[in-house]
Amino acid sequence: MSGPNGDPNITIDDGIIEDDDDFNEEEYAAINTMLDQINYCLDDLEDRNDALNGKLRELLESNRQARQEFRAKINESLAEGQQHPVIEQSSNETPTPTIEEDNE
Repeated sequence: MSGPNGDPNITIDDGIIEDDDDFNEEEYAAINTMLDQINYCLDDLEDRNDALNGKLRELLESNRQARQEFRAKINESLAEGQQHPVIEQSSNETPTPTIEEDNE
């Protein structure tokens, strides 16, 4: 007769299933040491990830504040009737000539 999943009904008496553990205390201790090392490495990675996440948040906040200050300066200059601040050209670039219109 088969089991609930269609598997054949196998008992321990048939000799196929063995409950004897083939591991000794030294092997358990070695496995435990390896698991401790893995746990230590995972904790270290988590700490590094948390530190990087904190630094990223600080950088994002700094950039947000810089953008707000820049926008405030632009708004002030517009309120005073000035044009947008012009980025200075580097010394190796030739300035673009402007065309003046005759209003006569």
